[in-house]
Amino acid sequence: MGNKVVVIYSGGMDSFTVLNRAIRDGNEVYALTFNYGQRHVKEIEVARNVCEQLGVQHKVIDIREINALLGGSSLTDDIDIPEGHYEEESMKSTVVPNRNMVLLSLAIAYAVSIKANAVHYGAHNGDHAIYPDCRPEFVHKMNEVSLLANYEPVSIVTPYLNSSKIEILTDGLNMGLDYATTWTCYNGREKACGKCGACVERLEAFRENGVSDPIDYEA
Repeated sequence: MGNKVVVIYSGGMDSFTVLNRAIRDGNEVYALTFNYGQRHVKEIEVARNVCEQLGVQHKVIDIREINALLGGSSLTDDIDIPEGHYEEESMKSTVVPNRNMVLLSLAIAYAVSIKANAVHYGAHNGDHAIYPDCRPEFVHKMNEVSLLANYEPVSIVTPYLNSSKIEILTDGLNMGLDYATTWTCYNGREKACGKCGACVERLEAFRENGVSDPIDYEA
């Protein structure tokens, strides 16, 4: 058995790949999912089902009260989800202020409590353009702080930090993963919209890998 690790697992395709990569690498995995009031709450049910299928210990933590402090994102507030690619300026409305610092801090505390030595999360280079808390500078500094903040150091591990979503999917497909058990769309409807930034990048990744996306889309 490898290390005991916590994986921040949203239910999306990137964190799904991170979760499975951690398992394949022989780690003892504890998955952690946050309900922060995201309108695409469907991803939480998806995460719960996947962890049950994999036999992974899983906690869903309700932190919706933090939205009293973190308003102003189209992911949590009554603001239209923008359509288009992540590189576009309009996608900045999907930024939840300081989200990853908050989630990482909670995950690190959980790791300390169960004597895990690392927290894994799915930052990747496709997010660098608009999400400051997915950029290498942020990840490296948070790792430095995490190693200092407790008696037992906890590392922050981002296996795909310098990879694109296309490359993440390639690795997952090489592992034989079934992406029908993931949810990416920012709109919390029955089917994925196919137009928001999350859907656009997901569809692009499948197209570039030469395979069809197994989930249903509205259009």
